[in-house]
Amino acid sequence: MYKNQFEMTPLDRRILKELTVDSRSSVTRMSGVLNVSRNTVRARLDALIASGVIRRFTIDVADIAQDTVRAITTIQLEGSLSRQVISALKALPEITALHSTNGAWDVVAEIEADDLVAIDTTLRQIREIPGVLNSETSLLLAPV
Repeated sequence: MYKNQFEMTPLDRRILKELTVDSRSSVTRMSGVLNVSRNTVRARLDALIASGVIRRFTIDVADIAQDTVRAITTIQLEGSLSRQVISALKALPEITALHSTNGAWDVVAEIEADDLVAIDTTLRQIREIPGVLNSETSLLLAPV
């Protein structure tokens, strides 16, 4: 979550847009594109990071470069244990993203592992977490 109810400025939004296009963009380059000083860009970046708006810097790898197996797992939780289950799910390194959802399922987990055996192991670990009532998994095949 955002700390201290951080209010983004129009400049913050422009910085985020630039970083979305190229997360490696330098402060110097962004200051030129945005027509503001380097110190201003650096200060706004520091504020975006400190507030939690920017959580991490990462890369987006083309599917052809990924040598992994990916899956989506929907999970039904026992309501009284939901916080504990979510903490346990976050501790599994193969879970790359976790989302709350509506409908029959409570949580959707994105899983990425080296092979099907590792996916199977992760699914077993998920099912063994106290408070997990049911799950359903779909392997992600080719992008369309």
